[in-house]
Amino acid sequence: MKAGELRDMTKDELIGKLKEIREASFNLRFQKATGQLDNTAQLPKNRKDIARILTVLSEMDKKSGEQG
Repeated sequence: MKAGELRDMTKDELIGKLKEIREASFNLRFQKATGQLDNTAQLPKNRKDIARILTVLSEMDKKSGEQG
């Protein structure tokens, strides 16, 4: 997921996407612990997507604070 795509989303959509990715990340960690995880590359990808979403949300909050 690219930051440009995230910037086009609303704040509510970003929060929903963040929750979805965090749930998926939890499930992947659970699969890794039980030895059932096939695609280990998905773990760092999810972590980076979470960071991107949090960054865009932070930018939105900062921007709204400057305007208000």
